[in-house]
Amino acid sequence: MPSPRPPVPSDRPRPSRPLLPRPPLPALPAPLRPYARLFAVPGALAFTLGNLLARLPMGMFSVSAVVMIAGSRGSYALAGAVTATGLAATALLAPRVARLVDRYGQARVAVPATLVAALGGLGLLLCVHYGAPDWTLFASYAATATTPNTGGMSRARWAYLLKGDAEALHTANSFEQAADELCFMLGPVLAAFLCGTFFPEAGTLVGGVLLVTGVLLFAAQRSTEPPVMPAHRAQRSPLTSPGMPPLLAVCLATGAVFGATEVVTIAFADAHGHRTAAGVVLAFQAAGSAVAGLVYGAVGAKGPAARRYPWCLAAMAALLTLPLLAAALSGALPLLAAALLVAGSATAPTMITTMTLVQERTPEGRLNEGMTLAVTGLLGGIAAGSATGGWVAEHLSPTAGYGVPVAAAATALLLSVAAAGSGDRPSRGGTSDKVPGLRPSRAPSPPPSGTRHTG
Repeated sequence: MPSPRPPVPSDRPRPSRPLLPRPPLPALPAPLRPYARLFAVPGALAFTLGNLLARLPMGMFSVSAVVMIAGSRGSYALAGAVTATGLAATALLAPRVARLVDRYGQARVAVPATLVAALGGLGLLLCVHYGAPDWTLFASYAATATTPNTGGMSRARWAYLLKGDAEALHTANSFEQAADELCFMLGPVLAAFLCGTFFPEAGTLVGGVLLVTGVLLFAAQRSTEPPVMPAHRAQRSPLTSPGMPPLLAVCLATGAVFGATEVVTIAFADAHGHRTAAGVVLAFQAAGSAVAGLVYGAVGAKGPAARRYPWCLAAMAALLTLPLLAAALSGALPLLAAALLVAGSATAPTMITTMTLVQERTPEGRLNEGMTLAVTGLLGGIAAGSATGGWVAEHLSPTAGYGVPVAAAATALLLSVAAAGSGDRPSRGGTSDKVPGLRPSRAPSPPPSGTRHTG
């Protein structure tokens, strides 16, 4: 493990980072040029590759645990209870781990936290393999909650490297969201392949190796790591920042969209005799979101993020009616997959705008914690949406279950509109007069160069 970088003293100015280079790139198609400029930043490609390697297991662990536990103990109820315990532990521990990351630095905290999580996964594997009592499965899987928010740490590095360049940061957030979608689309497929082809513990084992390797590679890129803020300059908690509590409430409702959609789709496929095809159908939704995220990052976005946010949520609520209609009018899975593909195109713009608002409303020096709080809200919503969607699908019908994500998206929209009208947000000038250190909601306009400006 590399030696930690000391905190930046209070009398030393924050090191300035060069803005994204703007040379013309005639050899590349226009949609790819923003991403080419993004990865022209020194060190960006190296930390991104390590982070992607560490992020892929995020979509593997729960599927691997369910397959491994259910196959060994013959109980999906036990497997579900164990994974739910891990989710609850993550909701409690993740913000605290992120706070430590902000206070002491990514490398100093992420590496030991990852090793603890990997040991928890290894303990789960051994307990399952050797038939240990059920309570040991809960204890082992709960230890994996120390896994650091790798996506949040990557976004924090982009925010540091691209400070003052709103257009480039929008492209970076778009890329990160597309990466999230791809990892959560490919992770379950890889986990199912490993567990089915080799042995039930293979998915957990490979996921742990990928996580540790990726975090070590990511942490080794010290030149792009954001400096920590000295303790005497630390800002108040993101929970008390203007605009953050209502934003986290919207995250909770948005997470319910994802959780309900997943469970209801599995129930719908099972009801039509194609349970094994549910993963492929859900992959269409993730694919639609990933493509939309890349396009959204390439074309840019106009106006402040707070103004765009209700429109993104409205589009998500409207497009989620398509799976409901497809399920009601036809039981054909190809039609449902096509509807989810289109509906998924609203997910990435919504999540990109969410993370942009989190970056704007989080006090300086607490960005990892702010983004992890947003992820925690999403996880809580996923758990609630899964439970609600499953209940509706079982007691009413899987088709009726598709009404749950529509209702959740509509709730998120109403919450965002209510928050916009409450005045509990940063001022138009970009900084809040209540909390010093908030990031500006709009970057200064760049010099005339024919480039886009995003808020």
